[in-house]
Amino acid sequence: MSRKQVFQFLDLPREMPRRIPVELRTSGDWGELYGKFGHAEASHQSGRCLDCGNPYCSWKCPVHNAIPQWLQLVQENRILEAAELCHSTNPLPEVCGRVCPQDRLCEGSCTLNDGFGAVTIGAVEKYIVDTAFAQGWRPDLSEVVPTGRRVAVVGAGPAGIGCADRLARAGIQAVVYDRYEQIGGLLQFGIPTFKLDKTVIAQRREVLEGMGIEFRLGVEVGRDVTVEQLLEEYDAVFLGTGAYRYTDGGLPGQDAEGVLPALPFLVQNGRIVAGNDPAHVASMGRPIAGWEDTIRLPDLAGKRVVVLGGGDTGMDCVRSAIRLGAGKVTCAYRRDEASMPGSAREVGNAREEGVRFLFNRQPLAIEADADGRVIGVRVVETRLGDADARGRRNAVAIEGSESVLEADVVIIAFGFAAEVPEWAAALGIEGTPNGRIVTGGAGRLPYQTSHPRVFAGGDAVRGADLVVTAVAEGRDAAQSIAGMLAAQARTTEPAAA
Repeated sequence: MSRKQVFQFLDLPREMPRRIPVELRTSGDWGELYGKFGHAEASHQSGRCLDCGNPYCSWKCPVHNAIPQWLQLVQENRILEAAELCHSTNPLPEVCGRVCPQDRLCEGSCTLNDGFGAVTIGAVEKYIVDTAFAQGWRPDLSEVVPTGRRVAVVGAGPAGIGCADRLARAGIQAVVYDRYEQIGGLLQFGIPTFKLDKTVIAQRREVLEGMGIEFRLGVEVGRDVTVEQLLEEYDAVFLGTGAYRYTDGGLPGQDAEGVLPALPFLVQNGRIVAGNDPAHVASMGRPIAGWEDTIRLPDLAGKRVVVLGGGDTGMDCVRSAIRLGAGKVTCAYRRDEASMPGSAREVGNAREEGVRFLFNRQPLAIEADADGRVIGVRVVETRLGDADARGRRNAVAIEGSESVLEADVVIIAFGFAAEVPEWAAALGIEGTPNGRIVTGGAGRLPYQTSHPRVFAGGDAVRGADLVVTAVAEGRDAAQSIAGMLAAQARTTEPAAA
């Protein structure tokens, strides 16, 4: 590599694709915030890569993408090869390029991040796959030999899709069951379109079905089909059931009119944006445990909205509220800004769109009027105290600092937890006290549960986490399943004459 190429980062600053102007975002534009690179922009940004001998970007990425290698392929305009390389580690690269918190992962670990600006890895990844699909690229499974084995995948979210993709590449028929009417899980119903346009999910479904993967949607395990039937029909089962149990915080007054849980708010609004019935669209007629699956969204136009919680779900809520015309949107978080679990880039976008942040505010109760309608949130100021068992400093209330944040609507975004399905527990599948499925351990394959033919991964095992970690676990669980089935086949093969 020439000296000019090595030091290209000195001449070319870090750049992101153009964004939708803030005045359009705040007036209700739900399009993806970031546009797309053309080849020249993608090539220039890729050329800033130092090609480190020890690529920290790849190590920090949960799927360990070959980032320097596909950046080099972009510079050489070898886009189809770059797409192939992207897919070699990541079954959903076009999604991760859009929704991953790159500032905390690959880009946050880029050698150039301190002082020069990280290579724009996520935007280039998005460019690679979008361009390759537009040019007709599809995964080549022509060399795959069918094994005759079949696996049921429960859940069409990131973990289930990641598992099904790798099973198909191993010659194993994957049949994916999901209770919702579309694939994607929270990619489809939880992440707003300004972060992930739903045509991206539709295109991925077309690609997956082209790989031979079958989707059985609107089918709920435990209601429409039993797990025993799956075990009878399939050689193994993978559980990618996610983390949907609502964490409400137990605030007094949270049953007041105008208090909404975050996920139903996002799900229902996502359906409205997609053009579905805005009133009562049931998810195949079944509620998710812990909250009603369908809610009637209040008109937020001109309203005072307070969102409680500082994670990425909270950022999705505040930014959605802005687009729904709220007059004032406030995010209250109990620790300081540096302690927020959400992406700093998303916080910056929210602040630019007019969201007000109140840090070091611990909610104590929801205040309501005589008719039971929310009028505010009682909070207390906090300071950071000693670290807890996870290393995070506790929020300690400051005596005498209580106040009320006025609100017409309160959205609770304290997060979501996993829950072992009743039908899985009845099968003897072990879970932790906090609802996560137990996998691995002595005598088990990675991602294998206490039932030898049932595997699990993603949020159902980890608790609520990133899309990319769910993809990684689904991918790796498929490897364990394929290994188990291959070992079984070897033990049943007839001895050579």
